[in-house]
Amino acid sequence: MSIQRVAVIGLGLLGGSIGLALAKHCPDIATTGYDADPATREAARARQLVGTVHESAAGSVAQADLVILCVPVGAMAFAAEAIRDVLPSGAIISDVGSSKQSVVESLQAALPGHTVIPAHPVAGTEQSGPEAGFAELFEHRWCILTPPEGTPDDKIADLSAMWERLGSKIEIMDAAHHDLVLAVTSHIPHLIAYTIVGTASDLEDVTRSEVIKYSAGGFRDFTRIAASDPTMWRDVFLHNKDAVLEMLGRFTEDLTALQRAIRRGDGDALHELFTRTRAIRRSIIEQGQDDARPDFGRADH
Repeated sequence: MSIQRVAVIGLGLLGGSIGLALAKHCPDIATTGYDADPATREAARARQLVGTVHESAAGSVAQADLVILCVPVGAMAFAAEAIRDVLPSGAIISDVGSSKQSVVESLQAALPGHTVIPAHPVAGTEQSGPEAGFAELFEHRWCILTPPEGTPDDKIADLSAMWERLGSKIEIMDAAHHDLVLAVTSHIPHLIAYTIVGTASDLEDVTRSEVIKYSAGGFRDFTRIAASDPTMWRDVFLHNKDAVLEMLGRFTEDLTALQRAIRRGDGDALHELFTRTRAIRRSIIEQGQDDARPDFGRADH
């Protein structure tokens, strides 16, 4: 692997975790970083999220072999423009965004002639900010790379090798296909969580704290998802709207069918659906993507 210097732009949960993971797994790689928020830069220095925290994005990337943009997908073009004039010609430019087609288009337009390899580490928590990062975040998780057509194989191999050293499993995927898959597995579930928690918030005014007081495990899991970074998720839905709307249409049709089964008292249809979805859960556990312990292995506080 020829990557020896990595610059991380955006030092929140993912950016901070990348820096800490590199320090743990790749101590031979020098790391620099920048965040637009001065308070975040100070926290990053205190936690030593990267080797050197710079006061400008341009300063952090001046000698980088790899630049990872850990900013909301709506800010990708702005972040790229901030480093364009000082970016080394041979550097790889990547990211960690949850949608990929818009990232490919934004980065290629802002950085013509540079090697752009968007990436999506499918890992995270509901926490955000520089205090949330930890070195083990990417271990045993998938990292999806979406290199545009014509990307040099050696550059793809270098980026893949780095993520593998951080503990990730690599998948190469077309950007448009990635966006469709993630609309199902991540974006729509978040949209549902935001909606049901918003509905409960409206009911809270009526029930005088009973929604919160008697929250069962299912609702607590929805609130955990709905606690995710609002800026990041706003941008995901705006920049992956075609795939999200397509999957939301299919979900709405399925929800209508479920509503019809309940109205008609069709127990067989309900049992068939619940049996099929239970099998999906078992498959996720078998592939090591979650924990089979009660409450998904999370402590019940």
